[in-house]
Amino acid sequence: MYTDGLNEAVISESNRSLPVVVIGAGPVGLAAAAHLQERGIAFEVFEAGSAIASNIAEWGHVRLFTPWKYLTDRAAVRLLERHRWSVPNPEDLPTGHELIDRYLQPLADTPEIATRLRFGWRVLSVARLGIDKVKASGRVESPFVLRIEKSSGEQTDVLAATVIDASGTWATPNPLGAGGLSALGEAAMEDRIAYGIPDVTGSERHVYEGRNTLVVGAGHSAANTILELLALGASDGNTSVTWAVRGHNLASVFGGGDADALPARGQLGSRLRAAAETGALTLLSDFAVESIEIGSDGRVRVRSAAGSSVDVDNVVAATGQRPDLDLARELRLDLDPRLESPRQLAPLIDPNVHSCGSVPPHGFDLLSHPETGFFVVGIKSYGRAPTFLMMTGYEQVRSIVAALDGDFEAARNLELVLPETGVCSTDVPGPGILSGGADLDIACCGSDSNAKGELDLSVAL
Repeated sequence: MYTDGLNEAVISESNRSLPVVVIGAGPVGLAAAAHLQERGIAFEVFEAGSAIASNIAEWGHVRLFTPWKYLTDRAAVRLLERHRWSVPNPEDLPTGHELIDRYLQPLADTPEIATRLRFGWRVLSVARLGIDKVKASGRVESPFVLRIEKSSGEQTDVLAATVIDASGTWATPNPLGAGGLSALGEAAMEDRIAYGIPDVTGSERHVYEGRNTLVVGAGHSAANTILELLALGASDGNTSVTWAVRGHNLASVFGGGDADALPARGQLGSRLRAAAETGALTLLSDFAVESIEIGSDGRVRVRSAAGSSVDVDNVVAATGQRPDLDLARELRLDLDPRLESPRQLAPLIDPNVHSCGSVPPHGFDLLSHPETGFFVVGIKSYGRAPTFLMMTGYEQVRSIVAALDGDFEAARNLELVLPETGVCSTDVPGPGILSGGADLDIACCGSDSNAKGELDLSVAL
């Protein structure tokens, strides 16, 4: 943990007149706002979009496979209930639009939060006022300065006592190319490549109907899109799907079937397995994309590193997301070189070792950096790891806000409350220490999405 010798004080006395700035008005950002409001800490929320949860709105047609009982923050619910909000049926599976309309928008509309929201404010960078990354003297006492670009194009600077970055990773997708690099020609093909989860049977049906689409990726986002394209093909007889994956072991995509803790997720895997086994789609395994170009016939030609190629009409890149690190370039962050998450958190979320079901609750200590007072939360805190659990994001901000209030006992009393399964609690974990308790996988919001529309929330947080 990092305290810079200030007896663990996160906000220096010289900055206490300034607000805490939350970047991003998605589920975790708004939960942070609810906790800040509850503790009487001045705050503002900067949202780059024109409305709350702009990332979620892009996949609003998709239905989550996580039920309502695992999707709400406790401080947010307490605030909403003061305004006569009615909790949705805890067992229902909302779409992204329903998540916004029935929970996030009412939360944002509460007078306690509404007056603190700033829309169309994109944070370009965060630094210390008058102090670059190299200078040490007076660093903690200096406020943060956020360079903001408003929707009008105007740029301005805003000062903050503390910054909580909940901007997510949805806007920074991984490229098509293997090895983390863009495929050759990818940048010039933006009009033929869709990143994420296009609405293939709804608003974007005209793009995909009657055409062959290559879906690249081995996660639930890819599965969702494949099944929707197959449904479109069943109705028109002409739409077809080619599925390309870098490896050949698809067990993680097909999942646990009937034994899955989340039934909708299990159904997704079973449906995809059946489609692959019956030949309803063309499967290209060990296909690492190297280049993409327009062929002489106007179709898209995608080549693999091994030299094979496929010609299609459209490409969907369901290859996951990565954090935007440029925003904090002038800050002193301690990031794991593999995952780009906080170094202390990385051993607990490494996808080579853990699923989201084995990640313990964590908060202020593991999310701290040498740059005192700057925190990254939500899916962005996991860097490139897809093992994020929605309720974990809520616990992150609860712990951080408690620390900002000087309540370090509450900040370190970490627990993950899962309805009907009990409480998973832990002391501040160190590398390799996992908590026992409830079956966390029941509320896993892993890397991607599910069949018409059934989505894990990590894609947007």
